[in-house]
Amino acid sequence: MRTRIILSCVLALAPCSIAQEHTHTGLDRLGTVHFDSSCNQPAQGELDRAVALLHSFEFSNAIAAFNAALRDDPACGIAYWGIALSQWSNPFASGLKDKSQLQAGQATVDLGTKTGAKTERERNYVAAVGALYANFENTSQRERLIVYRNRMQALAAKYPTDHEAQIFYALAIAESEDPADKTYAGLLKAGAILETLFQEEPNHPGLAHYIIHTYDVPALAPRALQAAERYSEIAPDAPHALHMPSHTFTRVGYWQDSIASNLRAAASAKREGETAEELHATDYEVYAYLQTGQDEAAKRALDSLPEIASRFDPQKIIGGAAGPSVGYFALAAIPARYALERGNWKEAAHLSPRDTPFPYTQAMTWFARGLGSARIGEARPAYEAADQLKGIRKQLSKSGESYWALQVQIEELEIRAWAMLAEKRKDEALHSMEAAATLEDGTEKSAMTPGPLAPAHELYGEMLLQVDQPASALAQFESALKKEPERFRSLYGAGRAAQLAGHQDLSQGYFRGLLKNCEHGDSPGRAELIEAKRITSELQSLVYRTIDARYC
Repeated sequence: MRTRIILSCVLALAPCSIAQEHTHTGLDRLGTVHFDSSCNQPAQGELDRAVALLHSFEFSNAIAAFNAALRDDPACGIAYWGIALSQWSNPFASGLKDKSQLQAGQATVDLGTKTGAKTERERNYVAAVGALYANFENTSQRERLIVYRNRMQALAAKYPTDHEAQIFYALAIAESEDPADKTYAGLLKAGAILETLFQEEPNHPGLAHYIIHTYDVPALAPRALQAAERYSEIAPDAPHALHMPSHTFTRVGYWQDSIASNLRAAASAKREGETAEELHATDYEVYAYLQTGQDEAAKRALDSLPEIASRFDPQKIIGGAAGPSVGYFALAAIPARYALERGNWKEAAHLSPRDTPFPYTQAMTWFARGLGSARIGEARPAYEAADQLKGIRKQLSKSGESYWALQVQIEELEIRAWAMLAEKRKDEALHSMEAAATLEDGTEKSAMTPGPLAPAHELYGEMLLQVDQPASALAQFESALKKEPERFRSLYGAGRAAQLAGHQDLSQGYFRGLLKNCEHGDSPGRAELIEAKRITSELQSLVYRTIDARYC
C-alpha cells in the first residue's frame, strides 16, 4: 500500500526526431504526434493536431481540426478517416453506439471513399474505419469491431514502420476484447505493442492513454503506472488526459493521487464545456474520497451535482471522451455511492431513480434502494427493487446490451440475497450471493466506472459476518481486495472477520491499512474508523504491558 501525490506541474516537452509538435491556440499542449499523409503542408499541420486530439478523445475538437485540414486541402482524403473514427467516439464506452452516430459515420466513410485518397495506405485507413459502420443495421457491434480489428492488423502488417498504424491496431485489439477472457491474451498483446512504441515516442499522448486503458484490469494495472504518471504531463490541455491516470490509481488503490487527478480533470472539463467528462471525473473523485474516509469532501461533491446537471446536455453525443451515458451514469452513481459506502441504509432506501435513455444507469439507483431496504430489514421494498432490476435486465437483453444486462443480473441476485436474509432465509441468501460473486468474477468493470457500487465478494463477506461465519467472510473480503485493492469496506470487513476468527495479527494488519488510507479522513470519522483505532490502540497497549511485565 502506498499513498502518493503526483506533482501537477507541467513539464516542457521537447520535439523528438520521430514527430513534430505544433502550437495552436486553445487546446495547445497535446503531446507530440505526426501522422504522415499526402496532404499539403498547411493541411498536414492541422492533420497532426487533429490526430493528437483524437488520441486524447477530444472528439468534437478533432473533427473540427480534420475539417480544417480539408479546408486547406480539399483532396486530403485521409481526413475523412479521422472524422469517421472521431464519430465512433470513445471506443472503451460499454454499450451500443447511438444510431445517429452510426449514420453519420457511414456518411463520412462514403464521402471519404468518393473523394478518394492519394495513396494506397490512406485508402486502406478509410476502408478499415468503414468496417465500424458497414451494414450496421444487420450486423452486431461486436462483429463489426472484429472486422475492424482484422483490417487494422492487416494495415499494420503492411506498413510496419507506420507507428500510427501500430497504435490504432493495438487500440482495436484492446477495444474488441471479451471481458470474460481472464487470460488477458489480447490485452497483453496490445500492451506489448504500445509499450515498445512508448519507449521510442515518450511524448505521444495516444501511447500513454491506451496503455492505461489496455491495462485497466486488476491483474494488469501495475503495468500502467509509468504511463499514468506521464499522461497528464504529455497532454495537460486535454481534460481526459488529466483524468485517465486515475483509472490506474483506482486499480492499485492510490487514492490521494486519484483525487488530485480528478480535481484537475473536472476543473479542466468545466472550462472546456465538457460537462459529461466533468461528471465522470467527479464520480471517480467521490469514489476515492469515500475510500479514504473523506466523507465531508464527498458530500461537497454530491451537493455540486445539481449545478453541474444544469449544464449537462444529453443531446451532445459527440464531444469529449464522455458521452451522455457517462453523464447519466455519474448522476446516478454518486448519490448511491455516498449512501452505500457510508452504510447509511435508510438514505440509500429513499433514493429516487432518474429517467434516462440508459436503463443501466437507473438500475444503480434501484440497486441502492434495494440494498438499503434489505439492510434495515425491509424485505418487501427490497424485492420490489429486485423486480425493477429484473425488468431492466430483460429490456437490456432485448436491445442487445448484453454487457449491461449481465451487470444488472448481478445486482438483482445481490438484492434478492439480502432480501432473503432479511426474511431469515440464510441458506438461500448465501446461495444467491455466491452466484452473484461467481458472475462478477467472469466479467470486468466498464471504463465508465471506478468500480461496482458494492463488489459482490465484499457483500458476500458482510453477509457471512452477519450469519456468524467469520472465517468464510475473511476469504470473501480477501477476494474482494484482490480485485478492488484498498477499498474501505473490504479492509474493515477483513479486519473484523480476522479478529472474530482469532487471527489477531492479520486483523491488525488490515485495520492499520485502513487507518493509513484514511490519514486525510474526517475526524473522528466513521464508526468503523473509530473501532479500528480503538482495537489497534488496545493491542499496542497490550504489547507494551507484556514487555514491561517481562522486564520488571
